[in-house]
Amino acid sequence: MLKISNKVAIPEKEIDIFAVRAQGAGGQNVNKVSSAVHLRFDIAASSLPAFYKQRLLKRADRRINKEGVVVIKAQRHRSQEQNREEALERLRQLVRSVAAATRTRKPTRPSNRARQKRMDRKTHRGRIKQLRKKISG
Repeated sequence: MLKISNKVAIPEKEIDIFAVRAQGAGGQNVNKVSSAVHLRFDIAASSLPAFYKQRLLKRADRRINKEGVVVIKAQRHRSQEQNREEALERLRQLVRSVAAATRTRKPTRPSNRARQKRMDRKTHRGRIKQLRKKISG
């Protein structure tokens, strides 16, 4: 079980983890060992609560594809087990990030003093530009 919070957890059977070969430099060992990890998690088919699913699917994140599947590739470590733990932790952080309620924006207005300062700056700038013009005459 991947524990998200006190009440929410994802069963291991809902998370698909595959070992793949890591990309990049690494010498001869990189050609023999599959140390990188691909994690796939289908949001719609999961046992997460409905509001978690809705928020995850609405989220604009490159790790979530059009089909609603989270794809995470972990290849930072040389050990497959460490990469597996990192991928699971990144999934946990992604799901936790949608759990926090977003605060609604409270509209504010500029103060009278701020408005006056803005108008004074505009007037001053206009006078400077007026002085640059050729004098007709």
